[in-house]
Amino acid sequence: MIRRLVALSAIGLLAIVPACTCNPEPGPGAKPMSGAQGASSGAGSATATATQMAQSKAGPGEILWDVPKAWKEIPNPNAMRIATYLVARADGDPDDGEMSVSRVGGGVEANLGRWKAQFDPLKPDATKRFERTVAGLKVTIFETAGSYTGMVVRGQNPKPRENWALLAAIVEVPGGDPWFFKLTGPEKTLAAARGDFESLANSVRPK
Repeated sequence: MIRRLVALSAIGLLAIVPACTCNPEPGPGAKPMSGAQGASSGAGSATATATQMAQSKAGPGEILWDVPKAWKEIPNPNAMRIATYLVARADGDPDDGEMSVSRVGGGVEANLGRWKAQFDPLKPDATKRFERTVAGLKVTIFETAGSYTGMVVRGQNPKPRENWALLAAIVEVPGGDPWFFKLTGPEKTLAAARGDFESLANSVRPK
């Protein structure tokens, strides 16, 4: 009888742990998260759980933004993402563009340095940085281009993608981590998507 009670107690603890690690933040179906429901409803339960975990790390300082009509929301590839959007490739480009939304990875300068390091060689004349205030929020706009390798995982040797570019917006919020909107893809694709990117960056606002 004692062994049985111990086993039942252990099962009860296991059932409680996920509820504690999942957060008190809104789930992926919350409307204010700019269509996150579309990504989770089209994906399996594992993707929905990953999105919840990403939002659980968000903390205070929630924001809203308007997604360009031409962009398609897709399932998040990992638990670090809050949202992911596919940007259709321009004619002649080999790949689509991708916008990732996250709140992990440190502060503004750390991420800018990391993004620059993902391009080798980097085109210095294509690297620009601007700052603006949108709805009372500080927004840093950053762009660069070159040969893109992305995040390098130990033990892997990714093939660089030539003539790629990055457009990013970092939104700083009071009492919380910054929001990172990072758009990468072939240069022509990003040039064609610049207007939509600017519209999204200028639409951010406190929740």
